[in-house]
Amino acid sequence: MKKRRHALILRLIEQYNISTQDELLEKLLESGVSVTQATVSRDIKELKLIKRPFANGLYKYCVAEAAADHESSEHNSKYYNIFIQSVIFVDCAENICVLKCHTGTANAACAALDSLNFDNIVGTLAGDDTVFVLCRTVAAATQTKEKMEKLLHF
Repeated sequence: MKKRRHALILRLIEQYNISTQDELLEKLLESGVSVTQATVSRDIKELKLIKRPFANGLYKYCVAEAAADHESSEHNSKYYNIFIQSVIFVDCAENICVLKCHTGTANAACAALDSLNFDNIVGTLAGDDTVFVLCRTVAAATQTKEKMEKLLHF
């Protein structure tokens, strides 16, 4: 039963923009699965679902492993979550990527990025709402920008 419910949850979050446990509970009930909010909460944790921005400042559940190309682990999903919750947009000029972040979150985004061990990054520098990412080459900066945008689901 649990495996079928987990599979259904994964289908529901892929099909709908579900942003709260209550919305997920409602979709499960509509699908004929009666569970408690506590069960939904445990399922979210077991499936390693995270919330990521999708439109107009709203968030939706998604699978942490689908959020990036790196191998997925509990350790990395924590950093992916910090990164996607902090960064507003990414741009690059020559071999430098610039991350604009919510005020006060650039240090967290920078530390998360450092922990994710992206290839071709020489170093990072964070201010209050901006992170500079020095890449080895112009091509590496472009690839890094695209990878981060994919992570942010732009």
